[in-house]
Amino acid sequence: MDSIFILLMVLIMIASVLLVIIVMAQNPKGGGLSSTFGGASSAQFGVQRTNDFMEKATWTLGGTIIVLILLSVVLTGKPAQTAPVQQQPVKQEAPAKSAPASSTPAQTPATK
Repeated sequence: MDSIFILLMVLIMIASVLLVIIVMAQNPKGGGLSSTFGGASSAQFGVQRTNDFMEKATWTLGGTIIVLILLSVVLTGKPAQTAPVQQQPVKQEAPAKSAPASSTPAQTPATK
């Protein structure tokens, strides 16, 4: 299970780095990469599609990260099976020997 967990974590990190790069390349007002290549006219060279691509890539990578995280939780979230603990035998004490029921207490021998 450890190798699956490591693989999923590496994939999550790669997707996260790609998501950061794509989000940083976008301009919040729509300029972003399309204004860099197209200048004032964003219809040249078909650069208007860059915003569509960036938006789809953002949503796709975000969804991919969520799916990978859920997979990692489902696949590796189960408690590890441990070796059965060997139980030590329970010490049983012998029942106490009961003295004969008498109304007088036991007398100790007197020492001289």
